[in-house]
Amino acid sequence: MNNILGIVLRSGVVLSGVTITIGTILFIANHSLDDTSAYLAYNPGLIPHGNFPVSLASIISGLLSLDPSSIIQLGLLILLATPVARVALSLFLFAAEKDRMFVYLTAAVLAILLFSMLVTPLIPLFNG
Repeated sequence: MNNILGIVLRSGVVLSGVTITIGTILFIANHSLDDTSAYLAYNPGLIPHGNFPVSLASIISGLLSLDPSSIIQLGLLILLATPVARVALSLFLFAAEKDRMFVYLTAAVLAILLFSMLVTPLIPLFNG
């Protein structure tokens, strides 16, 4: 069980790193001739620095056009999904071993993770 979970974690981190690296290379290739002082200077009027996709739909449309920022954000989403996938997989592995106590605990952890990712953005209190 530990080997399978380790493979999932390593694979997620490696896939995320490769995706972010590809997005970074594309970003550098697209902006290599730009004046970098604008990127390095702190200007509070430009925060966030540029027009980046922030919704899942805009990330998907950016991926279809090979937008470097969307590719980097996909890598970050993969990195964030990796521990959630580990918890979900461990739930199934504990169920296969018929270890009820760990199934209940893991199901509670997975429910808390999914609630915090999917429901709290819909609650006005958590949106500032």
